[in-house]
Amino acid sequence: MFDALSDKLQSALGDLRGRGVLDEEAVARAMREIRLALLEADVNLAIVREFVAHVRERALGQDVAKSLTPGQQVVKIVHEELTELMGSGSSQLAFSPRPPTTILLAGLQGSGKTTAAGKLALLLAKDGRKPALVAADLQRPAAIDQLVQLGAQVGVPVYADERADPVKAVRDGIDRAKADDRDVVILDTAGRLHVDEALMDELAAVRKEAKPTNVLLVLDAMTGQEAVNVATAFQERIDFDGVVMTKLDGDARGGAALSVKHVTGKPIKLASVGEKLDALEWFHPDRMASRILGMGDVLTLIERAEAAVADDEKEELERRLMAGEFSFDDFLSSYKMLRRMGPLQGVLKMIPGAPEIPDVDERQLGRVEAIILSMTPRERRVPHLIDGSRRKRIAAGSGTTVTQVNQLLEARKQMAKMMKAMGSGKMPLAPGQPRKKSATKKRKKARR
Repeated sequence: MFDALSDKLQSALGDLRGRGVLDEEAVARAMREIRLALLEADVNLAIVREFVAHVRERALGQDVAKSLTPGQQVVKIVHEELTELMGSGSSQLAFSPRPPTTILLAGLQGSGKTTAAGKLALLLAKDGRKPALVAADLQRPAAIDQLVQLGAQVGVPVYADERADPVKAVRDGIDRAKADDRDVVILDTAGRLHVDEALMDELAAVRKEAKPTNVLLVLDAMTGQEAVNVATAFQERIDFDGVVMTKLDGDARGGAALSVKHVTGKPIKLASVGEKLDALEWFHPDRMASRILGMGDVLTLIERAEAAVADDEKEELERRLMAGEFSFDDFLSSYKMLRRMGPLQGVLKMIPGAPEIPDVDERQLGRVEAIILSMTPRERRVPHLIDGSRRKRIAAGSGTTVTQVNQLLEARKQMAKMMKAMGSGKMPLAPGQPRKKSATKKRKKARR
């Protein structure tokens, strides 16, 4: 996610980080590199100029000059300006005091709108809501079938009538949702290959009928500035409240995410970060800025961990870590837990300063298990016993190489450090991020 932009910005700021004194030449050099990085990321030129001007002005200001660590202060300024650029407000949706809350999804065909509807239904269901899906896309062949299949996968009812016109389909769907005591209704509307009068007229009619609490525009992050142009066109014709950015995990540049709020004035509220149905997240500009600058994203990591790990499992792991224990049995259990939190490399990128674990392919968990199960019970409990001859025996027994066994031994050490940091709450945070207490610590405090 934003890998190309992240690498370039971190490189541009690298020379400043360790400087005790900043001069105009060093700042100017960094600003040129930041400008180039943003332009290559397909960020709007006017936005780039304004962004760089703000950073330069603040970087040469008295607060930075008097700071004990001026280089770090500039990094903090860039973090704050990135956060402001993507929208510093709340990403939460509005919910009606008189259910059901109605959410209308609009966008072009191919932007991932129908899939986003299914993902949003699952996300809201996990938050304790009772969502329903309404098929109002009667233009695209198989759109209704796709929505019905998604509804079945996430356990949410789908109201559809392919014989009706979109306005009637929406009216009937909302009525059925009320009758079934659903408190959120998600409307999947039709899209086109481009913005046209027919699309806007249909959306206007559906909106008038539904009176939605939220109108969300679904944009494909991979289309860069074209996504911003689409957002501008929709904003002029059909006012929307926020953006759902799809395919953000595959976007190495980040131009759409960095531009859309500035251009339309509407924030990104949700981001799709993977193909799986649970890969939809609330968008937090400050956390995204931290990821871009290589500062990690500890708060999202903690939230994912608390959602993925049972309380008793977490307490037992914390107890063992505090006792200085982290066996290969613990490693295997933790590895499976991390897989439930998302792609392993993506999880590691949320940890400030965490090294990459090379060639431990999350898709080949069977190989990891084979290596661990080829160890004796004592070797699994006491990993430092595994010397050269034992490594050869383990490799032969698991059908792997000694190199792969060595990589797994190193991965266990790194994961032990990471899990201990997660358990103790001592992981470093990005500038301005509050430290969040784990659910376990909150329970212990409540018991006292």
